[in-house]
Amino acid sequence: MAHTPTPLQPLRRLQAERGGPLIWVKRDDMTGSILSGNKVRKLEFIAAKAKSGGFTALITCGGIQSNHCRATAFVAAQLGLKCHLILRGEPADKSMAEGNLLLNRLSGCSISFHSTAEYNAHLPDLFAAAESRLQDQGFPALKIPTGGSNGDGIWGYIAASEELCSDFRHHHIQPRSLVVATGSGGTQAGLIAGMSHFVPQLSVYGVNVCDDAAYFHHKIEKDFDEWHNQYRDHAKQLDSSNVLTEKINIIEGYVGDGYGLVSHDVLKMMQKLSRLEGVVFDPVYTGKAFHGLLAEIDKGRFKDERDLVFVHTGGLFGLFPYVDQLATIV
Repeated sequence: MAHTPTPLQPLRRLQAERGGPLIWVKRDDMTGSILSGNKVRKLEFIAAKAKSGGFTALITCGGIQSNHCRATAFVAAQLGLKCHLILRGEPADKSMAEGNLLLNRLSGCSISFHSTAEYNAHLPDLFAAAESRLQDQGFPALKIPTGGSNGDGIWGYIAASEELCSDFRHHHIQPRSLVVATGSGGTQAGLIAGMSHFVPQLSVYGVNVCDDAAYFHHKIEKDFDEWHNQYRDHAKQLDSSNVLTEKINIIEGYVGDGYGLVSHDVLKMMQKLSRLEGVVFDPVYTGKAFHGLLAEIDKGRFKDERDLVFVHTGGLFGLFPYVDQLATIV
């Protein structure tokens, strides 16, 4: 369902201006239009499990502007499945919708809105209620966790790792580090597993956009355990979960005021990259992570590297709810 392979784009004008390593952007924002970003790579495998398992509905959860929820809604529409979204937060104006929420409504999925307190305290109950309701209607449902980050979704970025190896050969580069935004852990987990097998000398770094390093070490380790338990014969050919756990690298310090809250400095960087390289980041994930990457380069973290890879995980529709803040810099 993803439009792959996606390009690997060098940011040569940025390097000419700043110096340092040449940053190559893996343009996974170009995996499609509606099914865009990193989410569809994971959902390809999750949807295959749903179809093969006889499920006729999908249930997932996330923030009110969740890219994953929007992608899940349209995967379901394309495959003729029912879909229910459990969203954290409520629209300020119930008669209007923008960004991902507008697209969710166009998809025809059902949506339930919940306060942050209710969502955080009762998410398993909310999943169970939605599953029961769909079952009563004759639609057995597959429950998909936040971000599609689980043992099934890991395969999406194992496959992407193999694709990146082809990119490296094509461009005659041998990067030693790859950086990605980490919001639910699944993309980083898949890249660690994939690169551990295909390019073992390459280190994968996640810039967390919420929570902290301890949370993501635990979450990614949990995903590895689930993956190994579900796909033991295949997973052991790549690496043991203990070996992979040792390769979890989190770069902290760039969450800012919180998840979904963006600083003026991040917005200015996004504007700069749009004008300098024609690359558009989103405020929640890639904008924060790329801002963090540039700050780490300035601190000397990657000073000995010639080529450095950043995975653009998409999120373009997430720009629109920030129109008032963006208006202050455009």
